[in-house]
Amino acid sequence: MRVLHVVTGLHAGGAERQLALLLRYLPKDQEHEVAALTNPGAVARELRADGFTVHHLDMRGNRDLAVLPRLTRLIRTGRYDLVHTHLYRAMLYGRLAARLAGVRAVIATEHSLQSGVIEGRPTSRGVKALYLGAERLGATTLAVSGQVAGVLGAWGVPAERIRLLPNGVDAARYRFTPAARAAHRGRLRAQLGLPIGVFVIGAVGRLVPGKRFHVPLEALARLPDARLLLIGEGPERAALLERAARLGVRDRLVLTGERDDVPELLTAVDVLVSPSREETFGLAALEGLAAGLPLLHSACPALAELPPDAAPQARLLPSEPEPYARELALLATTRPGPQPVPPAVAHYDIARIAAELAALYRESAAALPGRRKPAQPHPEPPARVPPARGPSRTPARTPRRTPAGRRRRPDA
Repeated sequence: MRVLHVVTGLHAGGAERQLALLLRYLPKDQEHEVAALTNPGAVARELRADGFTVHHLDMRGNRDLAVLPRLTRLIRTGRYDLVHTHLYRAMLYGRLAARLAGVRAVIATEHSLQSGVIEGRPTSRGVKALYLGAERLGATTLAVSGQVAGVLGAWGVPAERIRLLPNGVDAARYRFTPAARAAHRGRLRAQLGLPIGVFVIGAVGRLVPGKRFHVPLEALARLPDARLLLIGEGPERAALLERAARLGVRDRLVLTGERDDVPELLTAVDVLVSPSREETFGLAALEGLAAGLPLLHSACPALAELPPDAAPQARLLPSEPEPYARELALLATTRPGPQPVPPAVAHYDIARIAAELAALYRESAAALPGRRKPAQPHPEPPARVPPARGPSRTPARTPRRTPAGRRRRPDA
């Protein structure tokens, strides 16, 4: 089976890194390529280094309609069995191009949808109308959390076209032997100017207003000698630096920029904070738990959908400086050290998530008339991806027969 993933860009964002991680765990009997509409950044380089073909379509802006015939031609000449789109712009153009190229097995993953906000931007009536119009050209929309599935349903996407497939975590990548952890911690603290014995607060994500990284920054002003390590890049960088200067903590804030060694960087911190009020999944929070860190967070659908004992070292707080300062002060005193990996991390193991996605690919391609059934791997394939709500499924259609009793070709 040949699958083309169409993604808006390949900079180091959560959706882009999740795509790269999935591709490394999908079975070898499925051949995957990636088409980036624009911005083939750090993730594109990583994918190419891993041996994946990455196509850059050189889209010049949201309304650059010239990308549509280029993408349609790529899909047609590549003879893909299935197209999987990621992020809003790629979903709009990818679903239409797949239909024009004659590929009917089209799946989309909705990575970042909240009530009234998509990918961090307010949703206008026009954006919603375009979304729903394009959704009808596909077969299935995958929601990364029950929260996202609920918004899709509220928008009017039929329940039978929504399936829940959460993000996955490569837990092994975040765990080190005590000796390796100590080595990484010492090396990185030295590089970043963090004294080995100081209490370090960590946060991971795009530097955008919705992440509310000003909350731990203001809490830092109430924690003498602590440091704040922000791992990520974005348009709020200058504003955060200015606020740190006003608070008198500029010398205790470290901004790493975009990094591809996040697991190693997390060995240098003592607690992970995630103060955003709304998340579609909460991948950074799970990565912190996989690294054995205590977690202070204000929103994480991935954890909210599990029992409380699935992550006992996670504490839910209001997204305000005072409660964060209070809990951080307690942790700075107790210094709990590396924690056991909680059950929540195993629940979102990337190998299981990738196996479910591979099963959905086979199911989607086999459901279309006239399509050859993809080869089944050994051992037997994993269970199907469960629907987000309701048990309804669309059965495979049987090809019509000609009056002479022979099967008609699908293109006849």
